[in-house]
Amino acid sequence: MLSQIYPQVQHPYSFELNKDMHISAAHFIPRESAGACSRVHGHTYTVNITVAGDELDDSGFLVNFSVLKKLVHGAYDHTLLNDHDEFSADDDRYSLPTTEVVAKTIYDKVQSYLETLENQPVCVQIFVRETPTSYCVYRPKKGDRNG
Repeated sequence: MLSQIYPQVQHPYSFELNKDMHISAAHFIPRESAGACSRVHGHTYTVNITVAGDELDDSGFLVNFSVLKKLVHGAYDHTLLNDHDEFSADDDRYSLPTTEVVAKTIYDKVQSYLETLENQPVCVQIFVRETPTSYCVYRPKKGDRNG
């Protein structure tokens, strides 16, 4: 069971939904400056997705938890992140599978899905813990897709 306290994000919405998951995946950062991280290694990432909104869908959901899990866990669990198109452009620092880029990429994937929903919930925060002592939070700036 996951038991985690996450940084909170202020938002104007009535409902807030959080989905936790673990993703076991390997990666490497193809840069000499990455040190040991330039070699293939793995993590059991802890991911938290925060979705907010004012309207529930016809089933009474802001968004279905199982869909969020399928979008993220289903895509990345037990894979080499570098093999995914979104993390394979070695010449683009925003395509390297760092914790920061993983968090932003998960946001993009989730928010793209949410934009297809009639009740229009928004992703307000992605939390990705790579190790017990290191994590990254991605929050879109006001004016971005959901701001």
